[in-house]
Amino acid sequence: MSLKISVVGTGYLGVTHAACMAELGFEVIGVDVDPAKIKALSAGKLPFHEPGLDRLLEKHVESGRLRFTTDYDEVASWADVHFIGVGTPQRADGHGADMRFVDASVTELATRIRGKALIVGKSTVPVGTARRLESIIGTHAHPDAQISLAWNPEFLREGFAVKDTMSPDRLVIGCTDAHSEETLRVIYAQALEANTPLIVTDFETAELVKVAANAFLATKISFINSFAEVTETIGGDITVLADALGYDARIGRKFLNAGVGFGGGCLPKDIRALQARTSELGLTHTMGFLAEVDEINLRRRERVVRLAQTMLKDQLAGAQIAVLGVTFKPDSDDVRDSPALDIAVRLFNAGAEVSVYDPKGNTNAAARFPRLNYAPDLAAAVQNADLVLLLTEWDEFKTLLPADLEPLVGARKIIDGRNVLNRSRWEAAGWELVGMGQHYTPLDGQL
Repeated sequence: MSLKISVVGTGYLGVTHAACMAELGFEVIGVDVDPAKIKALSAGKLPFHEPGLDRLLEKHVESGRLRFTTDYDEVASWADVHFIGVGTPQRADGHGADMRFVDASVTELATRIRGKALIVGKSTVPVGTARRLESIIGTHAHPDAQISLAWNPEFLREGFAVKDTMSPDRLVIGCTDAHSEETLRVIYAQALEANTPLIVTDFETAELVKVAANAFLATKISFINSFAEVTETIGGDITVLADALGYDARIGRKFLNAGVGFGGGCLPKDIRALQARTSELGLTHTMGFLAEVDEINLRRRERVVRLAQTMLKDQLAGAQIAVLGVTFKPDSDDVRDSPALDIAVRLFNAGAEVSVYDPKGNTNAAARFPRLNYAPDLAAAVQNADLVLLLTEWDEFKTLLPADLEPLVGARKIIDGRNVLNRSRWEAAGWELVGMGQHYTPLDGQL
């Protein structure tokens, strides 16, 4: 079966999927309503940072296997399979997911397709969306069209998106007909030959898998951060506690790192959208615990600000503060709902002079909050700093030694927001280092 593939939406998910489908040997076309984005992608220019994806994009644009357009008529008449990879951001008027872009994409395709085609949803959506989209397709489809629908959620981790697409840890297909399953088995033949687990299920289960996974991960992060609040108050070692928990095979060590909390374009909006959707279904209390998960997460940001204030003896106004890292995680330029950027802004609003350096995130952060000082490198960021905050665990920061900063800073004070520095080494060098989950007693007479 020689399939031609379209990918609707050329954001993070869409471009990754399109480039990886081309790498698998398919002819692929990406479609978006943004002409500037299409022009850049057609030139092989990736508009965001994702390791390895830039080379893949350039490779297949040059080969001709991957191209981009704004023309839905071209896409509908050319492709056999249409993947929907548009965004589902949080609505401006509440916590629910904004479904306008998904609905518009499916409607645009349904009105134009002639003959047999498969539409495959990859976007993260509220449960019940696929059934609703079937009605939209039924309303708008041409009499000559035979359009099937399937749901195939994505499980991409920023920084590992190419690997997660090419070698996924599982594949989930929600569908109602054998043709859809057969078609997707052809598309994912390489992964299936590598014994990737495949779950074929109904629409509702397929829609719930991604939000359930994100809700679980968010809960696990907030769980350990709730215990960090305890150890910050009474004492104890949160990292050793997490290690001890991690040896329990029922729990595992991953996502048990106390820190400044989670962020990005998925976990925060997905747990809020899940609460909103279950409330719409009349299950008002079912996901109520996620509200506390969200609240614990947001409290970590305030904890860092209060800690900075204490370390600076309540003198935030006018203090020189260096912030290392503003992306929500390393190996990404994504600053959406970033706890690091939020902390930097809170410190600025409290009157501090905040100098920021991130290996990839300065440009995006500056677009969201231009009033911070964005330094070109680490040395410039920490120059004469009264306090250094390590808020994103880039390798460049994890490998820092006291001697790297001592000739530059104004005071040897550092908050390790990700618990990645060797505390004993820094304290032996005369630094006041405070990590997350650590009971803090202010020291006097620090440099």
